[in-house]
Amino acid sequence: MRIATWNVNSLKARLEKVQWWLDRARPDVLLMQETKLGDAEAPAAAFRNSGYELVHYGQGQWNGVAIATRVGAEQTTRNFGLDVDIGSTGAEDQVNPFAEARMVGAMCGDVFAVSLYAPNGRVVDSPHYAAKLEWFQRLSQWVAGAGAGRSIVLGGDYNIAPADVDVWDPAACQGGTHVSAPERAAFQGLCRLGLTDIYRAQHPEARRYTWWDYRGGSFHRNIGMRIDHLLISAPLVARAVWTEIDREARKGKPIPSDHAPLVLDLDDRGKAFDPGWPDGL
Repeated sequence: MRIATWNVNSLKARLEKVQWWLDRARPDVLLMQETKLGDAEAPAAAFRNSGYELVHYGQGQWNGVAIATRVGAEQTTRNFGLDVDIGSTGAEDQVNPFAEARMVGAMCGDVFAVSLYAPNGRVVDSPHYAAKLEWFQRLSQWVAGAGAGRSIVLGGDYNIAPADVDVWDPAACQGGTHVSAPERAAFQGLCRLGLTDIYRAQHPEARRYTWWDYRGGSFHRNIGMRIDHLLISAPLVARAVWTEIDREARKGKPIPSDHAPLVLDLDDRGKAFDPGWPDGL
């Protein structure tokens, strides 16, 4: 089974690119983030024409998570099972990350696959930063409870670079979100629950990122961060035969997302493709 995660940065704007990539990589399950669509607008027919069922949880122009699957989707869970109205975020100093479309999961084949879009945090010590840490605390509680004992994949844009090796310049990033000690502790807390950062487990090399800013030639200069992750539970670690970041998908036309897909193969290798990493990277 091939499972991938990709922050598509607007499914409407990036649909042609996503369809190109489905044909290129043929994932069995694609976890998507930042779809920026309401559920009624989600392009289920386009995915169906490509052989995929689409599970979508969105709120219009912000956030949004989805699962495209060709191995079925059962036992769907949204927002950790919380009963919160989407969009009820409150005032600026009362941020509610649980009123945003940031988590959807489903049983896909024999794996419970979860698409996650963590809050950005914006500025350290802001209400948005506190909300981000609160959201990760709730994620940990869910993993320890509903996720316990399952063959589970948590894929998504975590908006956390777990270690200095995951950013282009630790000194330049110091003091900002994505690299702060509390955020990294939240990520490590998930690992202490028995989850494995499977890309890092298989790829110790530096300078491999999943996100590059559109501005300033960041992609071509490899000024990026590894903030998209696939965390997998213990029963799946022995089944993980290959992981890769498809850098090639961040290039060219149709206009790409600022994130690249991250791919995991369980049991057997999926369709071969060249991820486009140059020598020395």
